[in-house]
Amino acid sequence: MEPELLRSSSEEETIVIGGDFAQRLRIGDVVALYGDLGAGKTEFVKGICTFFAVEDIVTSPTFTIINQYAGTTPDGVPVKIYHVDLYRIETPEELAEVGFDDCVFAHDAIKLVEWSEKAEHLLPRAHYTVRITADPDDDNIRLIDIRYQSVPVGIERL
Repeated sequence: MEPELLRSSSEEETIVIGGDFAQRLRIGDVVALYGDLGAGKTEFVKGICTFFAVEDIVTSPTFTIINQYAGTTPDGVPVKIYHVDLYRIETPEELAEVGFDDCVFAHDAIKLVEWSEKAEHLLPRAHYTVRITADPDDDNIRLIDIRYQSVPVGIERL
């Protein structure tokens, strides 16, 4: 997949971009989200959850660390979505305490991880990366850089 650089001028547009992105996701995928506070990571996640017909209100799990949502694919297959927010995590021990490793390697769910830089060493080698930053020329515009980091077939996490 070629890298994409998209522009968003509003929260609503970021939600739409997240929904468009969600069309490529499959059960088992991991999306590592990067961006400063207020960049739009949770809005992007809301778009993904909207695509998968999640009925719950999607909020940032800053205090719960992991939210789980039930949704369905466009063809009616049930899908579990883990929305993880590592903002408050300080140590590898805290990652273990919240069950991050089990969550991120769950094969039966889509995993959306905010503040992924705090757990990069635990992410699977193959995953999507979404970086949301303010446009240096206009703070009201968000730049959304989407990439897929893949590994050769047959190579798994060591």
